[in-house]
This record gives sequence, structure tokens and C-alpha cells, in this order.
Amino acid sequence: MEVSGLDFSFGPELDALRRRARAVAQEGVAEHGVHYDCWLNSHNPAFSKRLAEEGFIGMTWPSEFGGGGRPAIERVVMAEEMISIGAPIGGSWFADRQMGPSFITYGTPDQQAEYLPPMLAGESTWCIGMSEPNSGSDLASLKTTAVRDGDQFIVNGQKIWTSYAALADYCYLICRTSADGPPHKGISEVVVPMDLPGIEVRPIRDAISNNHFCEIFFTDVKVPVENLVGVEGNAFKQTMVQLEHERGGIDRLVSNRLVYEYAVSKADTEDPIIRQEMARLETDYWVGRLMVYREVLKQAPRGFSAATKAFCTEHEQRVATFAGNVLGAEAMLDNPYSTNLMYAPSYTIMGGTSDIMRNIIGDRVLGLPRS
Repeated sequence: MEVSGLDFSFGPELDALRRRARAVAQEGVAEHGVHYDCWLNSHNPAFSKRLAEEGFIGMTWPSEFGGGGRPAIERVVMAEEMISIGAPIGGSWFADRQMGPSFITYGTPDQQAEYLPPMLAGESTWCIGMSEPNSGSDLASLKTTAVRDGDQFIVNGQKIWTSYAALADYCYLICRTSADGPPHKGISEVVVPMDLPGIEVRPIRDAISNNHFCEIFFTDVKVPVENLVGVEGNAFKQTMVQLEHERGGIDRLVSNRLVYEYAVSKADTEDPIIRQEMARLETDYWVGRLMVYREVLKQAPRGFSAATKAFCTEHEQRVATFAGNVLGAEAMLDNPYSTNLMYAPSYTIMGGTSDIMRNIIGDRVLGLPRS
């Protein structure tokens, strides 16, 4: 019996979208330069507005909220082209990926009317106040507090590794509004305008001179109670949904695709070991892409984004190693390829370490007993 092979090619509509996204990405690179790890390391308000003009922000949001109402696979196709080419998409990335869907699901009508239109227009930049010193990947141990005082919250505490905090208009803050009950109880989400008195932002310069990561210090910051998103004290599940969006995306697979393509252009393809490693990496790109597709098509079990994130970010580290081996001395000079080698360890740390991802897989996906 003849068995036909699987067809992984895009249909005509997705292929047309891919070509259009690539053209817009190339336009952005020509005008604003190439940005490696661009979903995290680029911020360009002009290009954010260009993305908005194309309908590339809020593509999958419901149309009744101003979004495109398009299938999630279309956003994956668009984002892969943008990141693979290095277009400056960072300014609108968090709003599109996490904040908009959070307001659509949990926000009040007033919040939706206030915050969604500027996001869709590419006119507002958001940061996410999640990680804290001494907490690692344990979100439930956070200490930043928001104490009710009449019609406002008084916010005190510190956040760290907060991308774009120095440029953001708003911080989507994960904080503690109650100390009663188990650690995951009493957590709330609050919108904090970044120009309020009592906020201090300190950029953190990393080993390759990026400074998108920041510390934020909150000292008696007064935030209106109406800035609470969702149910007070019960936001842990809301934040877990955010992390599903954050961990299972195409950005976790192709952040350093530019580095890979350059290394391939320099590789000695007559060397069987090099060819074997290229075959492995090309295969892993397909495996990772299919894992992301499974996420957006709702075919993955609960918690599977942890597996997607672990596989894809470990693949990105293998890409960096391959590039270093191929480029040799060139990878020791001051260029994007040497900096990627230095940056690569961060892939399996930010967004939750691989160890944490494996714990989630064992607990929530496989149902293994806890020791």
C-alpha cells in the first residue's frame, strides 16, 4: 500500500503573508538597521507604527476589540519572518503578545477602551514587572506589595530583569495584595504608569552591552484601584496564562537565526561533521517550529509550552555553539557572532530556566509524582 508523505508547505494565503511580512521586515532593516534577538533587543517607535499600519499588531485579537481576528498561525508566520531578518519589533512585542490578550480576557471595558487602541496603533510600550531579586523562577515568592489605601494602592518593592522598563509607558505589575493563605494566593496584577512619583528605573548593562534589562524600585507609589486587572488576590492563574504565551512562541526558536545563516554561509560543507551538524540543526528548526504550531493550533496539552520553551532555547544554544565552531577566530572578534556566543546562556534562563521547565513537564504534562 502506498503511503503519501506529509505536506508541510504553506497554503497560498499563508505563503502570501510570509512574503509580505518578509518585505516589511526588509524595509525595516533597510531603514533602521539589523537587530539581533530583535524581539528583545530593539525598540523603534516608527517601525511599531509601521507594523500597526500593516495590521501586524493584534493580528489574533478578536475583531470586537479592534484586532485582526486572524488565526494564531498567521502571527507565527509573520513573527518568524520579522525575527529571522532582525527587524526592530521590540517596542510593540510585549503589548501584542501578552498585555493585549490579558486585557481582553481579564480587563474591564474601561481598561480595554483605554489601553488596547494605543497598543494596536503601535503607540504604547509596555514592560512586565514579574521577576524579583532572590526569587529566581519562583513567582509565588514575590515580595512587592500593593496595599489598599482608600481608592488607591500603595506599591512598594523591587523588580529586576524587566525588559524595556526605561522606555515603557506602563508596567504590568505582578504584586502581592495579601499575605494570607498559601504563597500563590494574594497575588494581583496592576497597571502602573511609569511616570508616577516614587518609581526609579536602573538599566542593567549585560555582558554584551545590552541594556534592555532594568531594575525598578517602587517607593510608596500611588496607583488608582481601578488599575487592578482581574480579580484581586487571584491573579496567579492569570499570570500563568501570560507565561504560556511567553514560553511557547516562535521567538524562542529563531532569536539567533541570523547568526545561523551567516555561519552556514561560511561553513565548509565538504566536511562531513559540519554537514551532519547542519542536518541536525535544520531538523531541530523543523521540530521546534512544529512544537510552536502545536501550541497555537491548540493541539498541545496543558503546560506543554514548557516543553516547547526548553527544546527551542536549548536549540538556540546549539546554534550559537555551531556558529562558534564554524567561524573560529572570527567568533572571537567584536561582532554580532561573538556577542551571540556570550549571550546564548541567557536563552535557557529568561522566561523560566530549563530546570523549571522540566519540573513543569513532569508535574503538569506527564503527571509524575512529586518526590
